[in-house]
Amino acid sequence: MLMSTHSNHPFHLVDYSPWPLTGAIGTMTLVSGMVKWFHQYSMILIMVGMTITILTVYQWWRDVSREGTFQGLHTYMVTTGLRWGMILFILSEVLFFSSFFWAFFHSSLSPSIELGTLWPPMSIIPFNPFQIPLLNTTILLASGITVTWAHHSLMENNHTQTTQGLFFTVLLGVYFTMLQAYEYIEAPFSIAEAAYGSTFFVATGFHGIHVLIGTTFLLICLIRHLNGYFSKNHHFGFEAAAWYWHFVDIVWLFLYVSIYWWGG
Repeated sequence: MLMSTHSNHPFHLVDYSPWPLTGAIGTMTLVSGMVKWFHQYSMILIMVGMTITILTVYQWWRDVSREGTFQGLHTYMVTTGLRWGMILFILSEVLFFSSFFWAFFHSSLSPSIELGTLWPPMSIIPFNPFQIPLLNTTILLASGITVTWAHHSLMENNHTQTTQGLFFTVLLGVYFTMLQAYEYIEAPFSIAEAAYGSTFFVATGFHGIHVLIGTTFLLICLIRHLNGYFSKNHHFGFEAAAWYWHFVDIVWLFLYVSIYWWGG
């Protein structure tokens, strides 16, 4: 009996894939390796977990790119579903960061006796918001402009300017991460110093992780663009990355105004 290679419906019924299983194994190994690293100072298991996870992510993204670009499985209806999935994911991220802001304002608006009824606590020297934090704000706002430039260039079939816009966005993302790492190294307080230290490092640290993820997302889009995967009408992978990057920008503005400027 001959099997047809074409379907008569617009939905995408995914093929069997080993990547969810290997991804779960890699994540479990990575978390177990972190526990071993914390308690036994051994990084062997964490490196194994990172290797499995990175290889899984690479091959899973390769398959999704192949499905959407060469196999034509990302129809209009499938793309609409992907759009809603990305919107709901970003909404979940909004709630994720809302919990950090809630914790920060809970402690800062009414400091407890243990904190000396002061915010920041007396022993903590906060960062100057008009030095590296202001520079990082400028960098992220500039990256928002360059990713929008890249998006509009792509919709106008301008290959060169799309490449330039994406390249500068990735470069600015890397620059932001380097400055934040320098800020952490030079920090006059640690995550263990009262509610201020914990809320500061958890909120800015998770934002930093999101910047790393967004930079990787845009780097993959740059590589796909250079390989001719995107067209004027078919580029949701890039659009999702741009949405995510704008979300990261907005979260940083709230972090800068509330934690660095007002909270400091």
